[in-house]
Amino acid sequence: MSSAPSSAPDPAPDPALAPRLDLVEDLHGHRVADPYRWLEDPADPRTQAWTAAQDAYARQVLSALPARGSFAARLRELVRSGAVGIPVQRADRAFSTRRDPGQEHAVLRVREPDGTARVLVDPMALDAAGTTTLDAWSPSWEGTRLAYQVSVGGDEESLLHVLDVATGELLDGPVDRCRYSPVAWLPGGEELFYVRRLAPEEVPAGEEQFHRRVYLHRVGADPSSDVLVHGEGLDPTNYYGVRTSSDGRWLVVSASAGTAPRDDVWLADLHGDGVLRPLQVGVDAQTSAWVARDGRLWLFSDRDAPRGRLAVADPADPASWAPESWTVVVPQVEGAVLTDVALVDAADGALQVLAVHAVDATDRLSVWAADGSGKVADVAVPPGSIAGVSSPPEGGRTAWVGYTDHATPPSVLRWDAATPTSLVDQERAPVAGAVPDVVVTETHATSADGTPVHLFVVARAGAPDRPRPTVLYGYGGFNVSLTPAYSAQTLAWVAAGGVWAVANLRGGSEHGEEWHRAGMRERKQNVFDDFAAAGEHLVREGWTTHAQLGVLGGSNGGLLVGTTTTQRPDLVAAVVCSAPLLDMVRYELFGLGRTWNDEYGTAADPEELGWLLGYSPYHHVTVGTAYPAVLFTTFESDTRVDPLHARKLAAALQHATSSDAPVVLRRELSVGHGARAVSRTVELAADQLAFLAAATGLVEEHPDEPAAG
Repeated sequence: MSSAPSSAPDPAPDPALAPRLDLVEDLHGHRVADPYRWLEDPADPRTQAWTAAQDAYARQVLSALPARGSFAARLRELVRSGAVGIPVQRADRAFSTRRDPGQEHAVLRVREPDGTARVLVDPMALDAAGTTTLDAWSPSWEGTRLAYQVSVGGDEESLLHVLDVATGELLDGPVDRCRYSPVAWLPGGEELFYVRRLAPEEVPAGEEQFHRRVYLHRVGADPSSDVLVHGEGLDPTNYYGVRTSSDGRWLVVSASAGTAPRDDVWLADLHGDGVLRPLQVGVDAQTSAWVARDGRLWLFSDRDAPRGRLAVADPADPASWAPESWTVVVPQVEGAVLTDVALVDAADGALQVLAVHAVDATDRLSVWAADGSGKVADVAVPPGSIAGVSSPPEGGRTAWVGYTDHATPPSVLRWDAATPTSLVDQERAPVAGAVPDVVVTETHATSADGTPVHLFVVARAGAPDRPRPTVLYGYGGFNVSLTPAYSAQTLAWVAAGGVWAVANLRGGSEHGEEWHRAGMRERKQNVFDDFAAAGEHLVREGWTTHAQLGVLGGSNGGLLVGTTTTQRPDLVAAVVCSAPLLDMVRYELFGLGRTWNDEYGTAADPEELGWLLGYSPYHHVTVGTAYPAVLFTTFESDTRVDPLHARKLAAALQHATSSDAPVVLRRELSVGHGARAVSRTVELAADQLAFLAAATGLVEEHPDEPAAG
């Protein structure tokens, strides 16, 4: 493929324009128009007729895209590369996920002490249609029982089950209302702590997705007999975490209101009075706490350390829980963000800590003395991402390190105390032969206020001269860090001769909690400025041109590219906006929107409504503007971000645009916001890439040549 002059996919007949209401509300003194309010209701006959017409229009536009077939073929090859999850060791058994070429979903397997492995949970065996996903899993301390959660049709409404690891016999479940429920086992495998929502009839109408509680459950018992542990009378939007010590003595419960970057933490001595006592309550910080095998209370926290630190205290002495009394093991490191830790044993048996730090979104690994005396060694890791570190809870001289980069599928490396400065392969994911040879360039744009913004720019080795059709991807929210990762979509674009750029925007965690907060609430505009600066930088440095630049984002990233569409329609030729938030005045009324008001602000507050109206894409559509080509992709079973956002902005843009570039709404049924089958991933990505290719001028030169190998 190579570039050719083009500004958009070939125009198709105009889609059916949506009727506009003369609806204007006065909200805290703001006159707010909402002409497509009726599109919020999927059961409204007008909505059904309009979406049916949009479906037909989408099929017509997408099926005619010349590169769609070649992208689909290339994507099928690239997703044949598998993925391996980090093992979780329990006694003599190791539990992990693995997806091999040809599998629609990863399976959960167990490796026995003799090295044999067998499958415990296979989503395709549960549902041959591929609509069931494995959401979470947790083995008991002895490795004899497994709690796992599955959901169907993309709704993410997890059902909890428990099985016997040796026999595969189902011992418990399904227990419903377990969406986002952690599990913490007590020794013996007979009881576990978990989180469950109250029954719908016990909560106010419209609040069925909230009102979680922590319970103690006995395996096989009726959930109605569960013991209420925590949550009564607290914020109904709270998400809870639970952790136990391997000896069963200590229970840690945490709570955060929605996605707020702060949490409350309580600790209970279950061998004592069992009372949950506050370790951190009402503090604007996040602290993860657990009692490890050495009997100490470990604290991974950004309290007084926005880039993170690791410390210890005495669980039996509440006086030691105050931050000024902590013993710091891994201090805050300038220019780096602490992202993960694991306890290991040195060759001489001394307790040590494996610590992961991110520098400009690339991970480093190091070894620290557990007594707080400092760093022992740096561990050589290829430039890329460490997905996590794991070690046996009872101790040992080995740990597992999850690793990926732009050309390496998720794999597992092994750290050994005998060679503490290096890693060796534990289990590499199968790699398809079509993975292109890529070159990754790191560069920095300068945002509107002078802040440097880091970018990864991925291109095929030996690709033709610049400028090239380019896709810019971003997220910029919820403390999410965009680090190097294997992506079939990225590699398919790069293999075709395009350039793929990833921007590390404010709102993420690439530089710690201060970086996150610089892109939330009243500072959200910083994120959009960072993204625009990244696009301008790619043009200025010769990677691409405005006519060859497309942007892609999903969820909060859908808000990002939706705002780019309305604030900077001149910046790009194409926009792919997936599962987006777009009506920021009413986002709290649908899906899980209420849990995000700490990130964005609430329309119920006059000042915060002003922030939201300042950028809300739906409210900044201007008639007569030449908007770029836009493809909205939505998922009808999405219970996080309601598809109404995309419906409303699609209708507004189709009405307003003065260009011939299409505005397309692509809907999918029986799939939601999260995990999906591989084949559905291919179909979605092929449509997205072909749309971007048509708009940015990436065209097929030799349609009969095989995918790059």
